[in-house]
Amino acid sequence: MQRQIDAFIKENKIDDSYKDRIVKPSFTYHGESVLKKAISAILAGKNILLLGNKSTGKNVLAENLAYIFKRPLWNVSFHVNVDSSLLIGLDTLKNGQVVFRDGPVTKASKSGGFLVFDEINMARNEAMAVLHSILDYRRIIDIPGYDLIKINPATRFIATMNYNYEGTRDLNEALLSRFVIIDMPLIKEDDLDLLLRENYKNLIKSYRDQINKLFFDFTLKAKAGEISDLAIDLRGIFDCLDLVKNGLSLDEALNMTIVNKIFDPYERDLVRDLIKSRFKKSLDKDDLFERPYE
Repeated sequence: MQRQIDAFIKENKIDDSYKDRIVKPSFTYHGESVLKKAISAILAGKNILLLGNKSTGKNVLAENLAYIFKRPLWNVSFHVNVDSSLLIGLDTLKNGQVVFRDGPVTKASKSGGFLVFDEINMARNEAMAVLHSILDYRRIIDIPGYDLIKINPATRFIATMNYNYEGTRDLNEALLSRFVIIDMPLIKEDDLDLLLRENYKNLIKSYRDQINKLFFDFTLKAKAGEISDLAIDLRGIFDCLDLVKNGLSLDEALNMTIVNKIFDPYERDLVRDLIKSRFKKSLDKDDLFERPYE
């Protein structure tokens, strides 16, 4: 598979003006089976819909794919105000002349880049019309008043979608048929341990184990319906460790990154009890991290 990736990169050169958009991800995606499926889809010329709950690494996977294939990356987060002009572009003045300013869809399409549509099921009707057009098998963008834009053969569109978020809706069959769909599983304990070791090399093993177990405590309680999935926040775990390294106690950091995101008092108390069961005393960076701090 690496030989095919290398051939893809060699065949699809990137203009130097876009190379700043080829950025190494902050986190490595761990999940061999999912990564293999996604790479195969890219090589086959498919667009991908990453479907799953929060903290399954959808955006991390998208960033890793762009880096693996050495593609410039754009990201659009859908909300009620995203329309066709934000996606494709619009007329603007430049040196007294009316010119067309490319949007992220147009830039990615011309450059052979990857474009992430985050929370695609929050897209409104006008944005949906654009998506139907650019994901069509003809791979062209028809901008009224301008020439047709042919979508670069290397361009890929990667959409993400969470379940049951407020403001979301079901995608219609026609749009779903334009993607291959990967159901994203929750990270495994071994993969989370590896991720913690990669990003916090001097985190003491016993505490790394407890932090790992705490995340899955939240997961089990959520599956049992005892708490909501607000506490299943992998980004919150990493934010917590960053705060501890910068002077906060672990308890203070967990309150800021996990507990305070939960508004139901009963549920908040349950989450605090789970934290206390893993960490029975106040801890700071001198307790959690070996010196020198990294």
